[in-house]
Amino acid sequence: MPRLIVMLRRGLVALPLLLLASLPAPAVALSVMDPFNLPASMDGGTTKVGDGVAYADGPRHRLDVYAPEARGAPAPVVFFIYGGGWNRGERSDYQFVGRALAARGFVAVIADYRLVPEVQYPGFLEDSAKALKWVQDNIANYGGDPARLFLAGHSAGAYNATMLALDPSFLREYGVTMNVLGVAALSGPYDFYPFEYGEVQNAFGAAPNPEGTQPINLVTDQTPPMYLATGTTDPIVRMQNTERFAEKLKDSGVWVTTRYYEGFGHMEPVIAMGSLWRWRAPVLEDMVAFFQMFGAFPSGVPYAAVTPDPPEQLPEAIAPMEQIVSQLNAMFQPIEN
Repeated sequence: MPRLIVMLRRGLVALPLLLLASLPAPAVALSVMDPFNLPASMDGGTTKVGDGVAYADGPRHRLDVYAPEARGAPAPVVFFIYGGGWNRGERSDYQFVGRALAARGFVAVIADYRLVPEVQYPGFLEDSAKALKWVQDNIANYGGDPARLFLAGHSAGAYNATMLALDPSFLREYGVTMNVLGVAALSGPYDFYPFEYGEVQNAFGAAPNPEGTQPINLVTDQTPPMYLATGTTDPIVRMQNTERFAEKLKDSGVWVTTRYYEGFGHMEPVIAMGSLWRWRAPVLEDMVAFFQMFGAFPSGVPYAAVTPDPPEQLPEAIAPMEQIVSQLNAMFQPIEN
């Protein structure tokens, strides 16, 4: 995500003072996502068992692995792909997602991938396929069961996750033979051709077959089950994008679960997975219920997620969460007309 200089340029000068006080000295670069990644803002009972693990050469080919502290039998795996318009994003901004999933008994993997302008389509998909090959070969050493693999993502990451499930050529090219049991996609674009906005043009404009970049055009009766969730007031990827994709899945005989979170914009669904905002909507519970439906925990989900009370007791010095989320949403360009 954009760093402190971007925040200042956009006018978000009321940085959370609690955040500043919590950072170790010397101070590190700040992200607008940091309030959601403070230790007190994330789920306990979890641990980062892999930190900056290389899945290929290059600085953008690193991944983190999160797991429950109490581990016994191998756990189901969620490979989560963050968004950012295909031109920004860092795995460290989504620690709260990794720990949220680990708190429910999953081994969660969050990998960086190359971004525009370094690559265009399909470079970012190829990177995620490489990371999945690492998962296939190594996740058992971190407590994960490669036979129970789920993909998840938000925004551009939701697009990436669905494409990896829809187009088998990406996984086949890198020797990935794991079955994807289901895909959970938040605020994702699935039907956005023609490419009318700058971020999308920069990422997909050179694709030789632009219609082939659209998930809605790749659905078959072999597509794995999908969970599609979106905010009803998302101005970046409008709710209708999810509705059209869900209808295509249903028409093709593919299981699809849809959730429309009233009043949510673009960033709210992924933020609500974390402990700090979980009281706003049951996004994590809905996602876990979907994974459970398709074999995540044959013996039953081992842990219940803690949903804190609304943070009405936060000091006045902290920038209101609504203000932070508004700034996050303002950083994105619309994806579809």
